[in-house]
Amino acid sequence: MPQYVIAIDQGTTSSRAIVFDHQGNIVSSGQKEHEQIFPKAGWVEHNPIEIWDNTREVIGNALSKANLTRHDIAAVGITNQRETAVVWDKNTGQPVYNAIVWQDTRTQPIVDELAADGGVERFKQQVGLPLATYFSGTKIKWILDNVEGAREKAEAGDLLFGNTDSWVTWNLTGGADGGVHITDVTNASRTLFMDLETLSWDSSILETFGVPASMMPEIRSSSEVYGNVHSSQLLREVPVAGILGDQQAATFGQAAFEKGGAKNTYGTGNFMIVNTGEEIVHSKNGLLTTVCYKLGDAKPVYALEGSIAVTGSLIQWLRDNLGIIKTAPEVEQLAKSVEDNGGVYIVPAFSGLFAPYWRSDARGAIVGLTRFVNKGHIARAALEATAFQTREVLDAANADSGVNMEDLRVDGGMVANDALMQFQADILGIPVIRPKVTETTALGAAYAAGLAVDFWKDTDELASNWSEDKRWLPTMDDAERDRQLRNWKKAVTKTFDWVDEDVQ
Repeated sequence: MPQYVIAIDQGTTSSRAIVFDHQGNIVSSGQKEHEQIFPKAGWVEHNPIEIWDNTREVIGNALSKANLTRHDIAAVGITNQRETAVVWDKNTGQPVYNAIVWQDTRTQPIVDELAADGGVERFKQQVGLPLATYFSGTKIKWILDNVEGAREKAEAGDLLFGNTDSWVTWNLTGGADGGVHITDVTNASRTLFMDLETLSWDSSILETFGVPASMMPEIRSSSEVYGNVHSSQLLREVPVAGILGDQQAATFGQAAFEKGGAKNTYGTGNFMIVNTGEEIVHSKNGLLTTVCYKLGDAKPVYALEGSIAVTGSLIQWLRDNLGIIKTAPEVEQLAKSVEDNGGVYIVPAFSGLFAPYWRSDARGAIVGLTRFVNKGHIARAALEATAFQTREVLDAANADSGVNMEDLRVDGGMVANDALMQFQADILGIPVIRPKVTETTALGAAYAAGLAVDFWKDTDELASNWSEDKRWLPTMDDAERDRQLRNWKKAVTKTFDWVDEDVQ
């Protein structure tokens, strides 16, 4: 009897495989980073072949560390960086171009062209999303328009599209040798092409974008058996049974199954998701409407989402571009070397601003600089930028829901940073709670897969696995919180209207 479920977490900076036991505890893991490719300013790419090679390697690492074989694994769950688009030849398995990453901004002219008729909210009622460079749809169109021979191949039915969940699933289940071409409702809801009510591709929007319907994966639920791992792989014959986009997976892993349940993930970017139950809520405050999850034949559960483009990647920027720190964890000690931010605010609009502003014309700014400022203040301001952006998203969520959040469950790599979490509680004015298992993204994918094969009985059993590790309570007085927020909002306005015809 298999005792474990394995989750493949195909993220923005790395691919991981994590083995979980029945209590939701981590048994073993493997992880490998892949190259971040920046061909031009604003362009961000990944090599899909490298991602698939790394995925196979980390599965092997995770199994070998715990001395496990495929016979010990009940199911495979997959979670992934959403909106990162891969287009490949179904006959050869070769991508026609690198994966275009969710952070990439090259498709702004396509957004402008499509928004000329009806504005950026042209399709929002159907798909829950504004026209933006963030989502997969414009990336597919760019590849078809700019890669030689791609459109002809697509129209001949030879090309397939998928976010990285589809790419990994297709390869895992056989690739050109009978691979399953699917996606789940959560990933489909990030393309600009899925109707939120029918959970199917909108043929008129596909036609408007010039994307052949034959490229699109079949939309399935988040928890069902899609197929088995191919006989050529280490996990051969193990069912692939769960797919959730990374932020929805983290919500699932945090056991936010009730309407009003919420979580905030601190990763490359930050993503807050609020469960709205079976109701589709259209935001009036700059949030996205998305699918939270769908379990088998049950009705879909929807969510509001606040997406922030740059949080953890700002710390990487301090390390890799400026050389202020040598490793990411050093930022906490450097930030603690000063009492406050010294009047400095960093607005990391490297690829424009996402929620709640949606300003593609914004670019990053460091404001409030004086001769007094040192690298400690810069480090502190970088951490605080994450907390300030989260506060603005939480305010939008409260306004849309009409109910003020009483606390915030958090996860992701940055929640190990005590200084950041304390400042987060201070600037929100509510408790911030970290669970014992912070790898909630992978855990959510494991849960979805395990439910499909009866490894876990129901969501009540999953909720009983959740336990609190640490809680931060706000200590900042109201006047200081208001002052800091006022300065932050002033700093944000300095990033607007930077990009024009002469400046990209």
